[in-house]
Amino acid sequence: MLPFKSIQEAEIAIGRSLTTVETIWFNYSVNKSDYYLYCHNILFLFLIFSCVPLYYLFLELFFKKSIQSYKIQPKVSLSLSDVFRCYKSVMRMFILVVGPLQLVSYPSVKMIGIRTSLPLPSLWEILLQLGTYFIVEDYFNYWIHRFLHCKWGYEKIHKVHHEYTAPIGYAAPYAHWLEILILGIPSFMGPAIAPGHMITFWLWIALRQIEAIETHSGYDLPWTVTKYIPFYGGPDYHDYHHYVGGQSQSNFASVFTYCDYIYGTDKGYRYQKKVLQQLKGASNANGEQNGGSATFAKDD
Repeated sequence: MLPFKSIQEAEIAIGRSLTTVETIWFNYSVNKSDYYLYCHNILFLFLIFSCVPLYYLFLELFFKKSIQSYKIQPKVSLSLSDVFRCYKSVMRMFILVVGPLQLVSYPSVKMIGIRTSLPLPSLWEILLQLGTYFIVEDYFNYWIHRFLHCKWGYEKIHKVHHEYTAPIGYAAPYAHWLEILILGIPSFMGPAIAPGHMITFWLWIALRQIEAIETHSGYDLPWTVTKYIPFYGGPDYHDYHHYVGGQSQSNFASVFTYCDYIYGTDKGYRYQKKVLQQLKGASNANGEQNGGSATFAKDD
């Protein structure tokens, strides 16, 4: 809850006039507790889990022929009932685990110093903090993910997430309840190292889940803006991890590729890409040769 009763008090305290965005934030949050603001995450996550995957489902239903070439595993297709069954499982876990986790984790957020006060952070501050959160989460998630692929971790916990060998957007949060709890730790590491404003925290949670849904979408769409992010893995990178399945010791990173490259856990993926590229090159060469021969015979 803001310590100011009026905009005038806030402007006197920070020594300047409030920006338009700060005025909106003041009017919205002035009478709301920090706990209430933090619990907005429940609504955001529900909307993200429910609505963002609809984008890929919409493309698949109405533009299937146009995007078929971008489907990473084109031979695998799930029915609408299969998709809805996945969504029901995600929502059940949301009600039983994710939602309650948000309700009880507020003390840790307060302890690390997430603030709701004015002034609001600048755009550059938000971007720098979000970048830090993604890098930190990616590093710690990498090692937890590797642990989950040991015999005990996979059999007891992680195999639930790997039920989808060709992942879909709705399967991004589809996991064992213990995995959801464990992977919540890396998500808090970044904000703990570089605590920021509640708005930045909201953005972090939202963007991380949207990224996870894109990564599990099953489509490597060429127009996504994430293709311009250095060292970004993306759907094709993570899809290989699901395709190999329980025996996978490759592509553990959640967002970027640098950890897999440094620790040598992307060799299988790179080898597969090299072989596919060679086969594609050989196929193109054969096509050109066949075409050339046919033309030559015709001229003869």
